[in-house]
Amino acid sequence: MARKSLIQREKKRQKLEQKYHLIRRSLKKEIRKVPSLSDKWQIYGKLQSPPRNSAPTRLHRRCFSTGRPRANYRDFGLSGHILREMVQACLLPGATRSSW
Repeated sequence: MARKSLIQREKKRQKLEQKYHLIRRSLKKEIRKVPSLSDKWQIYGKLQSPPRNSAPTRLHRRCFSTGRPRANYRDFGLSGHILREMVQACLLPGATRSSW
């Protein structure tokens, strides 16, 4: 189980990313439209002014049940070992254990 503080920090990052998403997108569109290099540098400066934690690259997917940040399956929102346990317990419909 991940520490509660790490999970809350990740939720805070998600809120910040949603808050500044439109601002970042509009600034990136302006960069594409502006032909002069000096204007582009000014816009890049504005793009760096929002908080760092509002950048979408800082977000991590976490396991829904344990909060584990690694080995997550996007389709299920679960980490690998939790997914395996749930499949073995027949808690995920349509998922089968692999055998060869």
